[in-house]
Amino acid sequence: MQSPLTPDAAELIARRFLALSDPTRLRIVDFLRRNEEASVRELTAELDTSQQNVSKHLATLHGEGFVSRRKEGTSVIYAISDPSVFDLCEQVCGGIEAQLAALGAALKG
Repeated sequence: MQSPLTPDAAELIARRFLALSDPTRLRIVDFLRRNEEASVRELTAELDTSQQNVSKHLATLHGEGFVSRRKEGTSVIYAISDPSVFDLCEQVCGGIEAQLAALGAALKG
């Protein structure tokens, strides 16, 4: 990564982080990680939300290049197109786990 960041680079990076800043979008990414691909209908059932809501979040993820889509009959099937999203999520989860462990140790001691 270039340092210092140019304003344009910072804007692009911020948009990618923003695309992942919603709990529903994170749950979509997690579902696709576990299942490789899914239709809007499958995601709607899994997330217990409306088709419109799922479609809106998928459009955001697709717009930032995190997911790809293909037509299969009358369905649209989504899959992860940028597997680096998993590395990013693992890094964040690792940091959260470390914070929770430190908090637990502080509460015990």
